[in-house]
Amino acid sequence: MMDSMAATGALDGLEFRFDRSISGNTFDAHRLIHFADTVGQRAAMVERLFAAYFTEGEAMGDHDTLVRLASDIGLDGTAVRDMLLSDAYASDVRSDQARAQQFGIRGVPFFAINERYGISGAQPAAAIVEAHTKAWNESAAVSD
Repeated sequence: MMDSMAATGALDGLEFRFDRSISGNTFDAHRLIHFADTVGQRAAMVERLFAAYFTEGEAMGDHDTLVRLASDIGLDGTAVRDMLLSDAYASDVRSDQARAQQFGIRGVPFFAINERYGISGAQPAAAIVEAHTKAWNESAAVSD
């Protein structure tokens, strides 16, 4: 499965280095994503976390690592550390987890499209575009 995911990613210019990946609890990384969202940096934070985990072999459960990664995208390190030492955004992450359970998500990556379609696992870009197009066409037909 890892080889398949790496090959699929390579087709789209992504480098997956599973030999470097460090397993761990990602709860605080998810809280950090919510924090970054409050300053319009959600996408940048997700992108940085993905690169750090899948390519660079960074530990997603380590606060020092998370502070450094957040600083990489311009977030204030002191504010990030303060957030990580609190329980801020914990309820948001728990809500995300409950929503994932409702979708039947058992792994990542997982893409929920229009609260109706789910794409699980590393899929070629064309498959994701096809699902978005289908969801778009269906929503356009409903609004006509």
